[in-house]
Amino acid sequence: MTEVVRTRDELAQARSRLLAGTDEDRPKLGLVPTMGALHAGHATLIEAARSECQVAAVSIFVNPMQFSQESDLARYPRPFEDDLARCVELGVDLIWAPDVDVMYPGGPAQVWVTAGALANQLEGPSRPGHFDGVLTVVTKLLTTVRPDRAYFGEKDYQQLTLIRRMVADFGGDVLIRGVPTVRDADGLALSSRNVFLSVNGRRAALNLGAALRKARFAASSGGTAAEVLSAAGTVLAGAPDVQVEYLELRDPDLSPTLPAHGPARLLVAATVEGVRLIDNTAVELTPAGSDPTPAESR
Repeated sequence: MTEVVRTRDELAQARSRLLAGTDEDRPKLGLVPTMGALHAGHATLIEAARSECQVAAVSIFVNPMQFSQESDLARYPRPFEDDLARCVELGVDLIWAPDVDVMYPGGPAQVWVTAGALANQLEGPSRPGHFDGVLTVVTKLLTTVRPDRAYFGEKDYQQLTLIRRMVADFGGDVLIRGVPTVRDADGLALSSRNVFLSVNGRRAALNLGAALRKARFAASSGGTAAEVLSAAGTVLAGAPDVQVEYLELRDPDLSPTLPAHGPARLLVAATVEGVRLIDNTAVELTPAGSDPTPAESR
């Protein structure tokens, strides 16, 4: 049975019931923070929580601190009954669905969690203040729900990186789990924004995934960082309907200083038909002079 709670007292009571037991044998609680409008990507996060924890919770809260314009906040979809039905289907035990005055009693937050220098890079210039809002609300969710694990998608890789940094800096006990990006059959990364694309727009948007695949191939063939970036850039340059905002290759922690070899992350943001899309992929850079072919294939 899926229980919906909307106040802090209700949350505390539900948590106490669901997690009854001693510290040694109590069930583990997994939290999937969302703003609702759940899709298959969220379902994958919920399934991960269900597989790793005995109790799965989903928070549904449209956080006003993440919107720079009131119009964007007002038009954000809120299909709560559909979200509830999906959670029931997926076996969610608890839905934490507070109102704004529950999350921010007394009005807008007076104390914020600031995201630091990384928040001004990549997504930062296009979304000023966004990551401060994310980290502030995630802090609230983690301190109220108090999960053992919290699950976030890798599609929002900069957000995932900042949340991990915040938990590490603050010394939190929660484990932050990144879950691989979920894609439609055509390769487009799932996003609530995809519904705004026309048939032609969606076709153009597929170039983002194609660019990432081309970059991975270049890396697996022994390409340098510059060659990996060039491979992706060539695909996007041939797509006139895709306006690229950034295409960057960084280390997995998103430091601008990229090592000559080893794991890296390629990130892209672009606009198609006025719809802003992001995507990313892991790549492995091969040391210069080494044979990139797997030993078993030589």
